[in-house]
Amino acid sequence: MSIDEIRKVVDSEMRDFEPYFKAQLKSPNALLSVITNYILRRKGKQMRPMLVFLSAKATGGTSEASYAAATLIELLHTATLVHDDVVDETYQRRGQFSVNAIWNSKMAVLVGDFFLARGLDIALSTNQYDILRIVSDAVGEISEGELIQIEHANKLDITEETYFEVIRKKTATLIAACTKSGAYSAKASDEIIGKMHQFGLNLGIAFQIRDDIFDYEKSSLLGKPSGNDIKERKMTLPIIYALAQSQPDERKRMLKLIDKHCKEDKTAAEVIAFAQQHGGIEYARKMMLEYAQKAKDCLDSLPDSDAKTALAAIVDYNTKREK
Repeated sequence: MSIDEIRKVVDSEMRDFEPYFKAQLKSPNALLSVITNYILRRKGKQMRPMLVFLSAKATGGTSEASYAAATLIELLHTATLVHDDVVDETYQRRGQFSVNAIWNSKMAVLVGDFFLARGLDIALSTNQYDILRIVSDAVGEISEGELIQIEHANKLDITEETYFEVIRKKTATLIAACTKSGAYSAKASDEIIGKMHQFGLNLGIAFQIRDDIFDYEKSSLLGKPSGNDIKERKMTLPIIYALAQSQPDERKRMLKLIDKHCKEDKTAAEVIAFAQQHGGIEYARKMMLEYAQKAKDCLDSLPDSDAKTALAAIVDYNTKREK
């Protein structure tokens, strides 16, 4: 199934969600409205609200709580992206200028805070306290993951165990919040809610590994791997595994190369070749597929439905996507 075919399963919910989401961001402040509208024009596939609605449909049916959950999570996700651009000093996202690039970092932080505040207000005004708990737990995990990554950023000593802890906290917990809150909004049993939480975690881990593999694959635009993570000294699974398989002197030389010359295209190409030779890319693909299968296994206890099929299709789509 393509992403458009998957979306059709919750097409009516997504159509209703759009105006509902925009209505939550209205403000009498003219500048805030301009920035908010700019952010909304950059929206992507809206995978997270889609996951909320699919999870609700697969486990009992959507409700008003499903819309509150989808809105809260999308607001949180958007705020996280705006804040991440400030932390990482990123000035472009998906080919468009970031909020901090057009305005400034202070304004970006405040706008991100506004999105978070609106999310909290929606949860409280609709009495969705349990969903607020699910999402607030995810916020804590995301912050911890970011701090762990920063802690190891300058050391280049990240282990495979730490890598998985970071991606579970930074990426997978928010996806798990989508699937868990979707099931909760459908009044599913505690067992099913737990299964959907595990589904989201496994999908999120597989999703991030797929993202990390892109850096080592040939781009359809450039005809060669981008090596962007390497140039930013980000230690992801392909290189972590390759370093663990190498001899001590080879490992030391490669770490020194990344540390001192990471910005050079020649260095990126050498690191990619090293990861390839030592099985790092193949290993990362293997782990991605293992987590994808774990995600699918979590759906086994659900009754057959279009929504269940679409959730399984999202797992497959992730492992085969090209961007």
